[in-house]
Amino acid sequence: MMSDCKIPFTCELCDKQSSCQLDHIEHNKWAIAQRMKEITYKIVVMSNKGGVGKSTVTTNLGVTLALKGYKVGVADADIHGPNIPMMLGVEGQRLKGTEEGILPLEVLPNLKIASLSFLIEDPALPIIWRDAAKWDFLCELMGSICWGKLDYLLVDLPPGTGNEAISIIELIGKVDGSVIVTTPQDVVLLDVKKSVYFSRDSNVPVIGVVENMSDLVCPHCKGHIEVFKTGGGEKICKELGLTFLGKIPLDPEVTKKCDDGEAFVTAFPDSEGAKAFSEISKKCEVFVRKQTEENTEIREYREVPFLGKVPVDPNFVE
Repeated sequence: MMSDCKIPFTCELCDKQSSCQLDHIEHNKWAIAQRMKEITYKIVVMSNKGGVGKSTVTTNLGVTLALKGYKVGVADADIHGPNIPMMLGVEGQRLKGTEEGILPLEVLPNLKIASLSFLIEDPALPIIWRDAAKWDFLCELMGSICWGKLDYLLVDLPPGTGNEAISIIELIGKVDGSVIVTTPQDVVLLDVKKSVYFSRDSNVPVIGVVENMSDLVCPHCKGHIEVFKTGGGEKICKELGLTFLGKIPLDPEVTKKCDDGEAFVTAFPDSEGAKAFSEISKKCEVFVRKQTEENTEIREYREVPFLGKVPVDPNFVE
């Protein structure tokens, strides 16, 4: 049961926090739930290994969906490496507070982002926080940012399956799917399994796997060069029964555009990489819509002693 407080943001931003006697945890849960119910689909982008291009995938996937006309939010939950603002050319910007909470930064007419990078003075300084401070920030990211009505909220998780990933999934409540990013090497593919098992254990449907840095397109002959091997993402999907979302080529222009603060998909819309992101976004759209349709089907319930109403399996014969 929520507390009597109706302030629409989390307790961390309230000037009465130290003297308030109401239940802060319950209020924060309520505030986050109010934000999340305005968002149609919530997707987390994750990898158990750092350096695979997870933030690059999140950024370009968010821009691709926004260019299709969807209202998109990108929550940069990578506390120790908040790089998405730099990739979109807005490093050093500051967020503005209102009576309703904090306004995210609008980088396109229908693309909003929020990141710890907007709240620190020097982006080169390390974030040295214990888990309690991380929890407070993630509460603010989900509950104090005025995301408004969105079609998609993409959450860029830090590497691993630790505190931040667990906290985000707990705070969101219902995550519609996870996109797992890998590179083709076997040592990285081993970590993909950990992300898959983590998603399943957390009741988060796995949308599929993206193989980043798949191969290099020769600028002269346009042939494909397997720098880090290729096909590992497809192999792991077959092994685990997952959908392979697509390959992102190893293209020097991707790195260059990230450093320049411009999304690769807008700079090179006709490139193989941009086409790959378009296909990946389509598969994500289909997956989350199908999940929603399956979850909203009308079901028959019956009363069971001690359990109350439970759904009836139409295929079960007594």
